[in-house]
Amino acid sequence: MTFLDAVSVYLPDHRVPIADLREQLGLSTMQVRLFDRFFGYAEIRLDRDGTLADLLYAAAAGLTALSGREHLVRYVVHARNLPVAAPYPLNPLHEVTQRLGLGQAVAFTITHHACATGLIAIEAAGRLLAADGDRDGLALVLTGEKAFTQDARIVPGMCIFGEASAACLVALTGDSDRLLSYACRTRGEFNRRLDNLPELAAQYEEAYPLTLAEVMLAAVGQAGLRLDDISLILPHNVNAVSWHRLSRRIGFPIERVVLDNVPVTGHAFCADMLINYTTAIDRGLLRPGDRYLVAAAGVGATFAAMVFEH
Repeated sequence: MTFLDAVSVYLPDHRVPIADLREQLGLSTMQVRLFDRFFGYAEIRLDRDGTLADLLYAAAAGLTALSGREHLVRYVVHARNLPVAAPYPLNPLHEVTQRLGLGQAVAFTITHHACATGLIAIEAAGRLLAADGDRDGLALVLTGEKAFTQDARIVPGMCIFGEASAACLVALTGDSDRLLSYACRTRGEFNRRLDNLPELAAQYEEAYPLTLAEVMLAAVGQAGLRLDDISLILPHNVNAVSWHRLSRRIGFPIERVVLDNVPVTGHAFCADMLINYTTAIDRGLLRPGDRYLVAAAGVGATFAAMVFEH
């Protein structure tokens, strides 16, 4: 079995209103209003002075459950939205691994699945630990990226990226959140620059809610549950309106979809799921025994979902 042993989140202090990004992102006044009033964005977080290594380390350093157990960490995995994060020969992941005292661990990145990579990394970490057969072994999954290029700052008509990070320890045993199921589907026909292909972009816009709903319901079914058994959905923070539409499509109450962070963090790449998890814990939305659904879709296009028992 795969468990989320511990979760930590880092939100930079610097907040930037969406209106202040108009020129930088090349948005018209009308587009700013669209993101604000329709998509639900008010501001994003930016880590102005820190590097990617600093961003990831800040989240991992908050894992109090890691202290004294560093020797048990077998893998350090960076779940990354973007295929390139730093110029050669810099390696932020190896820098973080050394700063954490985890030099014995195998450190690697999973990418090319965009925003769905975070879920894929958790599932892969569990499988690696199971294959090792070490019941005490741990994997550290890191999420979060720098919005350092135009493509890393915005997906036009969909979302604006912010800088935040999150980390989780994955284990094979425990009494914390247990992974019940995992479903994933890749629609490779959409692996193009859709902003230059309007016809394919229109097809993706139609396929997106259908495929994400299909994968979410598949995860629920694989867990041996019905949607009525799900207490909460932890989404990726692509925008609020898409989740309102999707919740209507599958018949799930929108008030049980955690959208608190869309207005204040933006879309924090693969960190969204863990950020929303900590929000759910802080708000007392999850009780022992509750089953919750996590879902994400990445441009390219990969769709993934998981069901956990709290």
